[in-house]
Amino acid sequence: MPTCIPIKDLRDTAAFAELVETSPGPVIVTKNGYDQFVVIRSKDYDEIRELQAKNHIMERMLIAERERAANSHANAKDSIASLRAHYDL
Repeated sequence: MPTCIPIKDLRDTAAFAELVETSPGPVIVTKNGYDQFVVIRSKDYDEIRELQAKNHIMERMLIAERERAANSHANAKDSIASLRAHYDL
């Protein structure tokens, strides 16, 4: 469960940094009782970004596999030759 703190608690930056580091999940900062923003450790953010990149690659691989199965793919050498001819490269 995320930790919630009011925005006024950000005045003590050392205590806030400690809270973020020791919290098991994200820290939600609220203003007037509403969520304002979420803070997570940079290590956790890097893991999220890596997971997103892996998901994107998997999606592209599934699309390529579907195209191959439907025989609607193009040969890389033919595609490059076509591009070179079209753009006089």
